[in-house]
Amino acid sequence: MRRLTDLCCRHPRRLLAVAGVVLIAAIVVGGPIVNQLQASLSDFEDPSSQTAAATRMLQRASGAEDELGLVALIKSATPVVGNPAVAATEEQVARLFIGQKGFRHAYDYTVGDDPELISRNGRETLVMATFATRELAYRAAQRVGPTLRADHISLSGLDLVFEELTHRSRNDLELAALYALPFVLLLSIWVFRGLVAALLPLLVGVFTVFATFLCLQAATQVVGLSVFALNLVSALGLGLAIDYSLFVVSRYREELAAAAPSGTPAGSEAVRVAAAKTLATAGRTVLFSSLTVAMAMASLCVFPLRFLYSMGIAGALTALTAGGISLTVLPAVLVVLGDRVNALAPAWLGPDRAAAVRSGAFWSRLAGAVMRRPGPIALASAAVLLLAGSPALGIGLTPASTSILPVSSAARQVEDRLTRNFGANPAVPIAVVAEAPAGEAVLVEQYARKIALASGEPARVQLNYIAHNIWAITLPPRGDPFSAANERVVARLRAVHAPFPTAVGGITAWFSDQLHTLSGHLPLALVIVALTMFATIFAMTGSAVLPVKTFLMNLLTLAATVGLLVLAFQHGALAGLFDFRSNGGLEPSNLMLLLTVAFAMSSDYGVFLLARVKEGHDAGLTNRAAVAQGMERTGRLVTAAALLFCVAMGALVTSSILSVKELGFGAALAVAIDASIIRALLVPSLMALLGDWNWWAPRRLRALHGRLGRLD
Repeated sequence: MRRLTDLCCRHPRRLLAVAGVVLIAAIVVGGPIVNQLQASLSDFEDPSSQTAAATRMLQRASGAEDELGLVALIKSATPVVGNPAVAATEEQVARLFIGQKGFRHAYDYTVGDDPELISRNGRETLVMATFATRELAYRAAQRVGPTLRADHISLSGLDLVFEELTHRSRNDLELAALYALPFVLLLSIWVFRGLVAALLPLLVGVFTVFATFLCLQAATQVVGLSVFALNLVSALGLGLAIDYSLFVVSRYREELAAAAPSGTPAGSEAVRVAAAKTLATAGRTVLFSSLTVAMAMASLCVFPLRFLYSMGIAGALTALTAGGISLTVLPAVLVVLGDRVNALAPAWLGPDRAAAVRSGAFWSRLAGAVMRRPGPIALASAAVLLLAGSPALGIGLTPASTSILPVSSAARQVEDRLTRNFGANPAVPIAVVAEAPAGEAVLVEQYARKIALASGEPARVQLNYIAHNIWAITLPPRGDPFSAANERVVARLRAVHAPFPTAVGGITAWFSDQLHTLSGHLPLALVIVALTMFATIFAMTGSAVLPVKTFLMNLLTLAATVGLLVLAFQHGALAGLFDFRSNGGLEPSNLMLLLTVAFAMSSDYGVFLLARVKEGHDAGLTNRAAVAQGMERTGRLVTAAALLFCVAMGALVTSSILSVKELGFGAALAVAIDASIIRALLVPSLMALLGDWNWWAPRRLRALHGRLGRLD
């Protein structure tokens, strides 16, 4: 930290010149990543799973990303079978598809005489097409869609769904920023009592987001990333930048007021001393906080699903970037500004110092009241959180399907009709893919008969030779593709012995494999999160007790958050307020991300409070006095930081994608719970109950902490 302090205080203008060049490069080179990343079914797929193997085999044979990825739903006033008008419409749709770039083949009732393509009432039918890529299918749909809609024909399919998710994600990113930034600026002016100081968090936030985009641009040269990572970078980057800026700027103004009179010129020795003390105190806290958040987010990288490791990479880079900018660029700006950081302060808001004193007195009194009755308050607080978390016992898990699109989406409307009106969705079959030479057709047919018997519905099983020694044995799932009955079918098919390489895939198997992958990698992720949090909080406090206590309180925050999420989204309690239709559960990968973000931010605010308590304890205060002082010094700041973070992250509820709404609401809810019940009630009550045991550590760990302190 000493070298960093020297750099910021002795050469601030040089540092800012370099930062300006980096920012321009980040905007020019990193900004375009918004239009480069895409959403895909493979974002939620384990590359080592049977589903992924089946997909690769089919892609190698057909040259297309999705088999039958574009679907046209044709509605008729009269029965479809034997209807010349419907047959002509099918031919027209197929002709329109054939004329589009990337077309591979089309399939309809007229061609295949497949009863699965006819609805239960006999008045609807499907035309399905394969294109080389999802993007080409999406473009084809955009071109032919207006013509087909005029004829009362609707389009859907996996190609449209995931391309629509990509486009909506990009648009929602801009909309969330548009909503968040004005509110963040107004709240910052209220918190800082001055326009110049209020603009600094936004400066750090914008710098953080674009600098992280630049890092992601480099990361994409090595590993594929999901488009959803951009929403996380935007919200988390702005939120963390506000948190860190708030603590650095507030501590700098506090140190400057104590060290120098008003009107101190920029770059003076008093300004440098104030900046140095800020980095030694608040800067150290920001360092530990950014490391804690980064390592918690990095734990997502143990999951092989692109969605999650993309979020792990993006989240870790965002935290480190926000911390780095707050510890370099921001202090340099403060040194250059000097006392002018307090400029443009509206008189009607009153002085910041007076607001801080009033708030500090409130938090100090609250801490004292809580610590006078620590046992009952701790029990009552824990009981409230557990009660809020009780709905989590009935949690349901749903896949990332069309149900996360808004009800107004044409693709979702078609998929809903398929679920209601058709016995099965032939566009998403359970597929047993086999690799065998064309000359072994007899052996393949024998295997297909075994598969048909295992399926329980042999009449619905079809065998097709694709190309390049690849065969597909398909079975449309009955009703909901993700039902337990269809999952049992997949399990039976996988149990059938094959004399050649096979893989059972399809959307039913995809969700089953996803859940298996998540549950298999979750223990390792939990161990990484627990160990890294223990390491960072121990390194900051020297206590072996405080990390364990923080971990347990974070679990309470997560329990309450998940319980309230189940009420809000699974049961639809907030459907009217947030304009969505519940799909009966939570998407598991998104839930994993949400829990990680919530855990990281809970640890973040815990670090802020514990750092100030540690300062007081090291200065010779008693345990309770140190807690009261820590609450007094951080109460207003942490509350303001939490409020600003809730605005930045909560802006994601404006998204049209249900899973993004859940992420924004859940992260904001977790921070609100942590900044209120946990920090205001549980932390002081438990620290009062534990007394001097808060600072206990085994002898060897105390020695290790001493060596770490000397490295600072």
